[in-house]
Amino acid sequence: MDIIPRYNVVHKLEKRSLLIAINCVAGLSIFFFGYDQGMMGGVNTAKDYYYNTMKFGHPGPDGPIIDNTLLQGGIVSVYYLGTLVGCLVGGWFGDKYGRIKTIALGTGWAVFGACLQTSAQNHQWMICARLINGWGTGILNAIVPVWATETAEHKSRGQFVAIEFTLNIFGVVVAYWLEYGCSFYQNGESSFVWRFPIAFQILPLLFLFAIVWFFPESPRWLTKVGREEEARYILGRLRGETGADMGKAEAEFQDIRNIAELERKTSRSNSYFHMLFGIGTGKLHTGRRVQLVVWLQIMQEWIGIAGVTIYAPTIFGIAGLGPAKRQWVAGLNNIFYMFSTLICVFTLDRIGRRWTLYWGSVGQGIAMALAGGFSRLGQNAHDSGDLGKATSYGNAAVSMVYIFTFVFGATWLTVPWLYPAEIFPLEVRAKGNAWGVVGWSVGNGWLTLLCPVMFKALGEKTLYIFAACNAITIPMVWALYPESNQRTLEEMNLLFASDSIWNWEAERNFALLKEQNPELVQAAERGHSVVDPETGFPHQRKGSVSRNMSLDVNQLRTHHGDDEVEKQTFKHG
Repeated sequence: MDIIPRYNVVHKLEKRSLLIAINCVAGLSIFFFGYDQGMMGGVNTAKDYYYNTMKFGHPGPDGPIIDNTLLQGGIVSVYYLGTLVGCLVGGWFGDKYGRIKTIALGTGWAVFGACLQTSAQNHQWMICARLINGWGTGILNAIVPVWATETAEHKSRGQFVAIEFTLNIFGVVVAYWLEYGCSFYQNGESSFVWRFPIAFQILPLLFLFAIVWFFPESPRWLTKVGREEEARYILGRLRGETGADMGKAEAEFQDIRNIAELERKTSRSNSYFHMLFGIGTGKLHTGRRVQLVVWLQIMQEWIGIAGVTIYAPTIFGIAGLGPAKRQWVAGLNNIFYMFSTLICVFTLDRIGRRWTLYWGSVGQGIAMALAGGFSRLGQNAHDSGDLGKATSYGNAAVSMVYIFTFVFGATWLTVPWLYPAEIFPLEVRAKGNAWGVVGWSVGNGWLTLLCPVMFKALGEKTLYIFAACNAITIPMVWALYPESNQRTLEEMNLLFASDSIWNWEAERNFALLKEQNPELVQAAERGHSVVDPETGFPHQRKGSVSRNMSLDVNQLRTHHGDDEVEKQTFKHG
């Protein structure tokens, strides 16, 4: 394949080794995302940062005393404004110019932002730097999950993305313990304590920028833009071309090409505005998919992870832990959090996305309610002077925090990031995933501003609100979110073709369309062969088959004769 540069790893690696290499690169980006999120917790407690440079607090006996909470919160939350803008840019750029170039663009912006943060001299400088850094993160978050899902096989897609989010929490762990170590440098007085952890993220970003050019473009994006020869070659290297693997790549390629032709008829309706309101998308129902991914990401925050992050130090204090011990307990919690993500690696493709969310909501809801209850009992005991009981109840609350983060890491951490990268049409997949990042940005920004207010007004009762949100997600997922597990990306258009919003109607309609459009689901059919039994080579497609396909079961009609079936063309609703 002369079109693809010789230095590309696609010529050297194939099948699982190539997939692992791709996901290592994707994981490097997700590691940066986790590191960047975890970094500000330690930066905010550095004396030179909050007292000398940003001037929003002063030292107290047990840590910083914040004088200007609005400025502190604004420096943190402006990052999410940056990710919101960045993801929209990344989605547009990724669908137009490809996944690899978009990863490079996002990495470049993130490096620029990190350099500005490292050298910040005042809060205006830092706010601008955080905004730019958020742009880069938003671009990467919009495109990296898409690149990973478009190269993975549908039977192991969830596993590979789950591994990436293990690296995400590993980034949080590295940030925490690096900052913990730096806090001892010159008794925590030096600017090195906060500047070095910020600068540290530049190293993996530079490595990502350098190495991503050696990796193959998404074969699905290449097919969409008409570079079919490259797409077919890359798919062959990803799936294999010999032995039992013969025909797999060809079947998948035909599915992608067919669905790309079908979707091309809606190319006039590909703007973010059209997507949000579903204008002109007909049976693709893009607007419904946008609403699903936005609210899934918002609910990921409202089920309590942001609240636990903010309230955990208070719970640890109730348990009688001093400032130094609290740091150790919080650090160990992050390590358990990281290991919990490995559960998702082995279960996500076995039990599916929906059941993963179900058991996560149940476990998290119970843990949130008990954490609130034990916190109240601990505070009552402390107020009455019974320090022994206060410590016992506090320890129980700490245990609930550990259980909550463990269950969250095994369930809700990964699915809201995987689902948006799976369910959108090829024509707008990067833009669709960007809508998921919009939901995450809104949810995070919302909670960053509201949590301090809620905890000040309601105290531990805020945790009951999070427990209730977990309960709400169970019927929400059951009724509205179709299962994407063990289904090809090309089957998603069939899955969302129903005019009804209800999951059971989507599944019923999907079964009918799958039967009526076999050309779209070759790669998903177990035992189905697209190999000519006489020649041993894959069947070649003659002409365009997408003109005979439809996503409307009521529009399909068949005429029998000479073993040929004719179907009406795709109709815009």
